Amino acid sequence: MQALLGIDLGTTGVKAATFATEDGHVISSAFVEYPLMHPQPGWAEQNPDEWWQATVAAIRACLAQGVQAQDIQAVGLSGQMHGVVLLDEENLVLRPSIIWADQRSAPQSAWITERVGADRLVSLVSNPALPGFSAPKILWIRQHEPDLFARARRILLPKDYIRYRLTGIQAIEISDAAGTNLLDVQHGVWSTAVLDAIELDPALLPPVIPADALAGTITAEVAQLTGLLMGTPVAGGGADNACAAVGNGVVQPGLALVSIGTSGVVLAYADAHRVDTSAPVPRVHTFNHAVPNAWYLMGVTQGAGLSLRWLRDNIGLPERALERWTGLDAYELLTQEAASVAPGSDGLYFLPYLQGERTPHLDPYARGGWLGLTASHDRRHLVRAVLEGVAFSLKDCFNIIREQGLPIEQLRATGGGAKSTLWRQIIADVLNVELVITNAQEGPAFGAALLAGVAVGLYPSIQQACEATVQVGAQTSPLAENEHVYARAYETYQALYPALKPIFGRTV
Repeated sequence: MQALLGIDLGTTGVKAATFATEDGHVISSAFVEYPLMHPQPGWAEQNPDEWWQATVAAIRACLAQGVQAQDIQAVGLSGQMHGVVLLDEENLVLRPSIIWADQRSAPQSAWITERVGADRLVSLVSNPALPGFSAPKILWIRQHEPDLFARARRILLPKDYIRYRLTGIQAIEISDAAGTNLLDVQHGVWSTAVLDAIELDPALLPPVIPADALAGTITAEVAQLTGLLMGTPVAGGGADNACAAVGNGVVQPGLALVSIGTSGVVLAYADAHRVDTSAPVPRVHTFNHAVPNAWYLMGVTQGAGLSLRWLRDNIGLPERALERWTGLDAYELLTQEAASVAPGSDGLYFLPYLQGERTPHLDPYARGGWLGLTASHDRRHLVRAVLEGVAFSLKDCFNIIREQGLPIEQLRATGGGAKSTLWRQIIADVLNVELVITNAQEGPAFGAALLAGVAVGLYPSIQQACEATVQVGAQTSPLAENEHVYARAYETYQALYPALKPIFGRTV
């Protein structure tokens, strides 16, 4: 048997899974959680050592499910973007990683914009400076923790740190580098103009490598820890969204992806470099794809699955208890309740801005909440409003991407939220577009595994890897009877942020 191992370093935990090379079916999988820390409102940090311990545990669990180490032909990695890992001269981690969801670095984003120039920055790195990106986080550490920053000798991104621990080789893969605000996304190299402008030593940044190329091999020490064979090839891998695109076959023009994980994403494939021109400042991102010489446009809502998870943990207490005692899925129980409420949630709206918002507002100070609550609403309405609010936020992303003229012939759904039949139907109704799902049960981990297969020559190209393994499954068509309801509700949703923005500013 020939198999590929994909590792996806997520926000809530790490997923490791093995896949058969001939058709991509899942052979084994394991998920190991780790904590997310919020030291202050708007802050989000994680401990890279906990990522590593969870990765080792997940790999060992996969190999305990009937897969032999000699079956693993290669390893691929996917991971959350934008997080900053600082290493000292002994390659030890200096502080917890400030991850993608952290919003503390708005002042540093403004400083970068002023220092470089707003238009020039976009021309250099294809994106504005945002608190979610890596460069503002780096500058926050430099400003607020100067003694610690002075000890830094290398900066890595989350999944690239894990690849370093696996192989001993330090590099940043191109689709992940695109989210730093430091990469010339059009040409795939570090932007010396931006580094000079913000006075950041380029020696802190390792080389940029391709997603589908060999990046190292498993070391003897890691082989003992994990059970993998020493010398097993490890590929560059990709950012979580790039890998999700690969794992769902979004590797050619006309295809787009909607992903409902902790954050929510609408991503469209582009075979030429292009930047959002729908507003003075781009509201959707332009990043390098894992596919060579390709890009994607991506809109992001910060709090998609995060919003439902918050509701589960803080309001869905009976369901959470049932999940612990019976194994029933708390999310499924909550969405079953929501299914009994009519579309539109009887006038109740939810803003999913629990971690600020990117598309379309680019506002780290945006705040979430329910609006329109009356005595006639109950918990069922709260749940459905969350599902609809996330769908409205995804529609913000979808509309802007369509304005760029990219052809979108099919929208593929992925992520934990896409497993919900109800949530898929709501998204199809709100976007007024047909959704399909694929056989990519493990999403980014599957894409990472396919990249590894290309790196070692098992597939001639990423497109051919997808042709061999990715199959389109169930389709969800928009319901005509819901089109008018959601069109009117979306108009109201769009009016809420401008009305509340002055209040958001006063809460900071």
